[in-house]
Amino acid sequence: MRSALLKRPVLSWALYDWANSAFATTVMAGLFPVFFKQYWSAGTEATVSTFRLGLGNGVASALIALLAPLLGAIADRGGARVRLLMLFTVLGIAMTAGLYWVERGDWPMAVLFYALAAVGFSGSATFYDSLLLDVAEQGELDVVSGYGYALGYLGGGLLFTVNVLMTLNPEAFGLADAAEAVRVSFITVAVWWGVFTLPLLFFVRERSAVTPLAPLAAMRAGWRELWATLRQLRGSRTLVYFLVAYWLYIDGVNTVIKMAVDYGLALGFEASSLIVALLITQFVAFPAALAFGWFGKRAGARLGILICIGVYLATTVWAYSLDNVREFYAMAVVIGLVQGGIQSLSRSFYGRLVPPEKSGEYFGFFNMMGKFAAVVGPVLTGWVALATGSSRLAILSLAILFAAGGAMLWFVREPATNSQDRGGRSG
Repeated sequence: MRSALLKRPVLSWALYDWANSAFATTVMAGLFPVFFKQYWSAGTEATVSTFRLGLGNGVASALIALLAPLLGAIADRGGARVRLLMLFTVLGIAMTAGLYWVERGDWPMAVLFYALAAVGFSGSATFYDSLLLDVAEQGELDVVSGYGYALGYLGGGLLFTVNVLMTLNPEAFGLADAAEAVRVSFITVAVWWGVFTLPLLFFVRERSAVTPLAPLAAMRAGWRELWATLRQLRGSRTLVYFLVAYWLYIDGVNTVIKMAVDYGLALGFEASSLIVALLITQFVAFPAALAFGWFGKRAGARLGILICIGVYLATTVWAYSLDNVREFYAMAVVIGLVQGGIQSLSRSFYGRLVPPEKSGEYFGFFNMMGKFAAVVGPVLTGWVALATGSSRLAILSLAILFAAGGAMLWFVREPATNSQDRGGRSG
């Protein structure tokens, strides 16, 4: 019998993570924030450019967070998860490529294109996550989810490495300067994203339990389903507990991702060293996500998530006393070991809790919590830094989120994994 990871729908689905992670790594985390300050906001005070970028990020996150559950409900009733994924993907690709033509100093257009690209990225992720239940059987969810994250870290890391080399040695790539290299990098991300999305378009099919509706009927039915699901959600202690736990601990994870470079700079480390640390995390996370998928299948996703939370909790304590770049590299390795694991196991664990016929809608709530989880951590660390004057105490404060999230998850029961629980869907 062929391995689950070699099945064409599974591989095609996982390659989308390989595809869109190029945007997350090269654009969101890597080049865009720096280029925005130095090129599109040249001559502007750092606090002003930070506000502009934060505004774009905030509007994009809030928009997709509010729309995700409704879009998921409409997609479920219309059998349109793949089509809506493609719609948001085309938006993300077009806006990312469009950044190449934004002129120096034109920050409003840069923010607009970036925000729309982020909406495309996040919107497509909602439908991508829900398609996990269409390509994997119940006993394969942990492994397949980890497979997707693993390919995402590897693919995003590979293209990011090339893009960094382009900016450091533009002449070797036939480019005039670093600015042109960054602009061309946006094109490479768009092409990468588009090419590796094609397998999902051709080989992933929805296994819908309902008869698809026409677009307008799907919209009306989606609204009704959304309100019905909200009422059901309030009555499900397991789902509510998990979503609250996820909101807390993933907020800590997201804040670590966003604050790591800033924290390293505050400690006086060179920017080049921090880029190296980011690449270390990417490539360590590739095999680690696969390993946690295997672990979750055998020992349970809940236990795997709790282990990851424990490692994050210990790392925030370690970060408090960090004092040299070698330790920062070691910390990058440790974070890489659990970052993909906590993300992939959270997705597969949640997939077992929700009804397959409403996966788009329920994963809309899942992604909504992930987007709103970008609020508490940054505010908490910022407030602690302002009140105490210490970046070390600010990073240590994230231990509160990990401890609270782990405590809440402790009360969530591990769902059954056998196929009979879901009507024995076949693949």
